[in-house]
Amino acid sequence: MKKVEAIIKPFKLDEVKEALSGIGIQGLTVTEVKGFGRQKGHTELYRGAEYVVDFLPKVKLEVIVPDELVAQVVSTVEASARTGRIGDGKIFVLPVEEVVRIRTGERGPNAI
Repeated sequence: MKKVEAIIKPFKLDEVKEALSGIGIQGLTVTEVKGFGRQKGHTELYRGAEYVVDFLPKVKLEVIVPDELVAQVVSTVEASARTGRIGDGKIFVLPVEEVVRIRTGERGPNAI
């Protein structure tokens, strides 16, 4: 099993969620986060005063999938989250040692 984490632009969330649903992904976790990469933030004007926005709003998606679905999930997120502009985000794939469904006590792939 693997955990696929994706940091994407907030307005792409619905598109990514629908694309993942289309390939059979039933559950995911979404967190509103802030951060920066190569964008390094930007300068905004508010009531005549300039200020620097260091951390930009992003959305973090987390989904646990069997090993055989990892490539499909990654390519689906990549295709549906891409705008072609700086700040589209990143995808991380991490190993998952154990999953336990609290309600039933199921473990491993059955708990996904």
